[in-house]
Amino acid sequence: MYRDPINNDQTYDEYVRADLNRWVRKLLQRPGLVERTSKVIQTKINDKIIPEKVHTVITATVKGLVKSVVFGLEYIPNSPIIYGVKLQERDQAAQKLLTKYRKIAAAEGAGTGAGGFTLAVADFPALIVIKMKFLFELAHIYGFSTEDYRERLFLLYVFQLAFSSQEKRPELYKVILNWDKTRESWPVEKESLQQVNWEQFQREYRDAIDFRKTLQLIPGLGAIIGAWANYGLVDDLGIVGMNCYRLRILGGIKS
Repeated sequence: MYRDPINNDQTYDEYVRADLNRWVRKLLQRPGLVERTSKVIQTKINDKIIPEKVHTVITATVKGLVKSVVFGLEYIPNSPIIYGVKLQERDQAAQKLLTKYRKIAAAEGAGTGAGGFTLAVADFPALIVIKMKFLFELAHIYGFSTEDYRERLFLLYVFQLAFSSQEKRPELYKVILNWDKTRESWPVEKESLQQVNWEQFQREYRDAIDFRKTLQLIPGLGAIIGAWANYGLVDDLGIVGMNCYRLRILGGIKS
């Protein structure tokens, strides 16, 4: 996702704005025939094939995630908050962080995938922990303190955007784009939580990961599929997370 600018006449910020424009257009494009068909198939898989135990684990995990991220301090990393650094250096550090967490997620997915159904189900909450640790460290790289609960809430919106349906993306993207204005209207933690549709949160996340993670339950293929699925899911989150922070730092995508 990150690459050095190739136009010497272009500043890095200009390069990133152009990159963000391309990303936003792709993010907000209307679902095509393939996407709509996939959604229908996925819904059938969710309703008829995936064991109820899997859905129960995901729902419970997401609910626990919300509480621990917003009200708890367990995810706050020891890594320092980086101030006074150019965006290009932040992007380079973020890319290294993403590479690290993709490997961690792939190794975890391979290990649980090789262990059969029970361990494969246990992989769902483990993967969420990996993703959230990545996002918390990413926030510090881009200069935002996760000790502020509103920054932790921002991470939940980033998480949602990464794993939402194309129909929901415009609404979530608008929240992300206007975050620095919106956050000032939420001075109290409990009031801020009321602004988020948590039921939609867990449903969209479940739908986004079910197909890839369900393949992990196939006997004999669990380790391979588990590594592939986890690597890809963390990569998806990394691209969205980096671009959301780029948007905040640059104040949007206007050229």
